[in-house]
Amino acid sequence: MPDGGIGASNKRREDVRFLTGSGNYTDDINLRGQAHAAFVRSQVAHGKLKKVDTKAAAKMPGVIRIFTGKDFEGIGGLPCGWCVTDRLGNPMQEPAHPVLAQGKVRHVGDPIAVVIAETYEQARDAAEAVEVDIKELPAVIDMKAALNDGAPKVHDDLSSNLCYDWGFVEENREAVDKAIRGAHHVTTLELVNNRLIPNAMEPRVAIGDYNAGTGDSTLYTTSQNPHVIRLLMGAFVLGIPEHKLRVVSPDVGGGFGSKIFHYAEEAFCTFAAKQLKQPVKWTCQRSESFMTDAHGRDHVTKIELALDKDGTFLAVRTDTHANMGAYLSTFAPSIPTWLHGTLMAGNYKTPLIYVNVKAVFTNTVPVDAYRGAGRPEATFQLERVIDKAAREIGMDPIALRRKNFVTEFPYATPVAVEYDTGDYVATMDKLEQIADLKGFDKRAAESKKKGLLRGLGVNCYIEACGIAPSNLVGQLGARAGLYESATVRVNATGGLVVMTGSHSHGQGHETSFPQVVAEMIGIDPSMVEIEHGDTDKAPMGMGTYGSRSIAVGGSAMVRATEKIIAKAKKIAAHLMEASDADIELKDGRFSVAGTDKSVAWGDVTLAAYVPHNYPLEDIEPGLEETAFYDPSNFTYPAGAYACEVEVDPETGKVKVCSFAAADDFGNIINPMIVDGQVHGGIGQGIGQALLENCVYDSDGQLLSASYMDYAMPRADDVPFYSVDHSCQTPCTHNPLGVKGCGEAGAIGSPPAVVNAVVDALQRGGHTHVTHIDMPVSPARVWAAMQG
Repeated sequence: MPDGGIGASNKRREDVRFLTGSGNYTDDINLRGQAHAAFVRSQVAHGKLKKVDTKAAAKMPGVIRIFTGKDFEGIGGLPCGWCVTDRLGNPMQEPAHPVLAQGKVRHVGDPIAVVIAETYEQARDAAEAVEVDIKELPAVIDMKAALNDGAPKVHDDLSSNLCYDWGFVEENREAVDKAIRGAHHVTTLELVNNRLIPNAMEPRVAIGDYNAGTGDSTLYTTSQNPHVIRLLMGAFVLGIPEHKLRVVSPDVGGGFGSKIFHYAEEAFCTFAAKQLKQPVKWTCQRSESFMTDAHGRDHVTKIELALDKDGTFLAVRTDTHANMGAYLSTFAPSIPTWLHGTLMAGNYKTPLIYVNVKAVFTNTVPVDAYRGAGRPEATFQLERVIDKAAREIGMDPIALRRKNFVTEFPYATPVAVEYDTGDYVATMDKLEQIADLKGFDKRAAESKKKGLLRGLGVNCYIEACGIAPSNLVGQLGARAGLYESATVRVNATGGLVVMTGSHSHGQGHETSFPQVVAEMIGIDPSMVEIEHGDTDKAPMGMGTYGSRSIAVGGSAMVRATEKIIAKAKKIAAHLMEASDADIELKDGRFSVAGTDKSVAWGDVTLAAYVPHNYPLEDIEPGLEETAFYDPSNFTYPAGAYACEVEVDPETGKVKVCSFAAADDFGNIINPMIVDGQVHGGIGQGIGQALLENCVYDSDGQLLSASYMDYAMPRADDVPFYSVDHSCQTPCTHNPLGVKGCGEAGAIGSPPAVVNAVVDALQRGGHTHVTHIDMPVSPARVWAAMQG
């Protein structure tokens, strides 16, 4: 095995350009003759659009043209990529989502008009001069109020604000109800999974370009999945054939799910560039990001856990209201349903589960996937109710979890997924070791001497990654395939270029993907280059989200590389006058089994392009192969997390003292990158648990619309983490045995933090405190202590 192959902590090669300011982000791209766009957005949450007066703005310096909703009449709106059916089998209510508002505005930030000018400053000044006359209507913000009779309707053409009423598994409902009625003990918990604003480091950018000579359109954008944007925007919005539309997503500064979706600004810039016959660029301002990027989470849930007298789980029942916002974002309907309800078994062998979700339209920014996407919501409610149950029945929280762990695999859950592998006992054992749980009492005593309350929170998680297979998710409502692709091109001198449909925006693909290919061939990873983010180069792929890149995209690379090796063996066989069945490849050399005959990788690749020594009727020249990989099942990473906090009883201030994570990610390609992914996820989870909170007032005004009011985690808010991923149960159904790691930290950390805070208060004598909603701010903690 060459140095730097699978299992090596190679340093991230892409970091050289990022750290030296040599990255190529979308905003770094400036096209000759480009104009600039500034959006006029609604300042009210709900209202009838009576008039948009652009006369004064159109006369201002540098203004080229002003677009309004009238320019998009007859043009398709933004499509939703997933259709959920309700408990009775009826399709969800699916309202139109216009590129620019037509007749009505439905949330603060809804785009009404766009000014195109020679400079951004000119466009911004003219945008402020556009006069918009809106008859303000009552806004509906609270989800439960939105479902009341007589509530203001977000969309007048819908029967109500209910998008769907989903039940799963509906056939289990009566049995679950019966089990809960007859249980020895039932723990009930009502909780909120707070709304979050993604806040990727790089705001969104879109640049539209049009070539009048060829009729080709190009969109440069900050996207996690350029091929999906090409499909959605081309086919469903602007009617551009895919072969006439190129989407380029270069370096992207973070996404966390918020850059999966097709946004109005992308369609607008592409449309406007063709109309004006010149490039059009829009760069989102941070204040715009707060009210235009799809938000995350925002669930209100009641969960019930039924147990027998020995603490064995009998049934789980949940009732959730999930906020969709004003429109359906690309994958929004699937987040609180198929990515949430199917994970409600957690790590436990609960025999009966029923999940009800009511998705609701409100006059707020659309809500969609945010790091974890449904899995954090499921884990939070399940792990919180288990902790509460342990206290109610007087059982140690870890012992209660261990008693109910799934221990035999494969395991078919009552919510329609099958865990292929796992070892939850091993991850909990490892957690107890790395978190030094035996030393907690000593640390608690030291905290007490300082007048502080110390608490310990432990929880488990499981998630489903690599969403697939396509035929299954198609039956569940997905309107796109969920496979991945790779083309491996070998150059004559032996170097390789891998073109992948996966997209990298912080995951380290340019480092880890070459390790896979290099391992298979036996060459140095430096000989492998990764290309992604350009629909004109890479084969059709589904992009990066749901911790799918290595499990799905990496598997496609493996399949394509296997084809390369098979053909190379045939060439090597001719060069050595042997049967290709006898050819072996090891450490970059082909050899004939049982002999000393061998030929180097580079000699074979050169022969592929200079075919002087083998018959062309048997083997065509060249060495390039493409593969598409569609998984047969999800992958199921799992783990156990522990958090210790100190609470100041005088102020309610919470300090995270330590955090430990024991994860099972299957086989590991690059341990250092995995560590980094877990660290980042835990940081975001701590941010949700303690700090971040998106807040609207009753009129639909976004109160947390800047960093002055939306608290992001800083370095001193998080501790040094202790992470371990030595417990490895390889996935059984992909060729790498990998499971995915990108979202785990964000899934497992919020309940660990909240469990720890509640534990601290309980130990400090505040036994009436059984739950505090996130974010667990000083004010909320202090109020809870006061009863």
